[in-house]
Amino acid sequence: MSDNPSITARENGPLVVKGVSRMQGRDGEEVECKPVMALCRCGHSGNKPFCDGSHSKVGFDSSAGTPAGRDRLLNYVGKDITVTFNPLLCSHAAQCGKLAKHIFNAAEKPWVQPDNGTVEEVREVIAACPSGALALTEEEGPHLFPDRAEITVEKNGPYWVLDVTAPAPTQAERQSERKFVLCRCGKSGNKPYCDGTHRDAKWRDD
Repeated sequence: MSDNPSITARENGPLVVKGVSRMQGRDGEEVECKPVMALCRCGHSGNKPFCDGSHSKVGFDSSAGTPAGRDRLLNYVGKDITVTFNPLLCSHAAQCGKLAKHIFNAAEKPWVQPDNGTVEEVREVIAACPSGALALTEEEGPHLFPDRAEITVEKNGPYWVLDVTAPAPTQAERQSERKFVLCRCGKSGNKPYCDGTHRDAKWRDD
């Protein structure tokens, strides 16, 4: 639709999306995209993922609170590749464990062990990470999941956004400008970005 799709976060209101050409729903279905769309971010809309004005009824406050994760850059050095991780950006989508638990395992210390798999396996996980919390060292360049829609609605989770202008700058270290996750439950302490609080709060779409 547009060469420069964008998202704007309205104060105490929805996410206003312009120019997005492809959006995928929570069950994998294609969602019809209009030139301008208002997406719910209070978590209460009866027409998710779209806004129905519920934010006004529930008194939604879009001011950020206390993030669930710290803004710090952790490095996991392997023989041939180095992985970085910023807890503040993590939305707990757990794509890393699903794809390569032998490399990314929260039950082990360190939880990232690049030498437990191949470089290609590590790259696949980095590309699949929706938030950009996991990345490679700067000289490796960006890695993106090739077939993802510009906006993907995670079931019981946030919006996964790819190649859309972000709603606001962030001070988080190494945040990707090309992929990030936006809060959909209204509970994040790092609004408009997701900080994984939906998982701890057991938030559900319905």
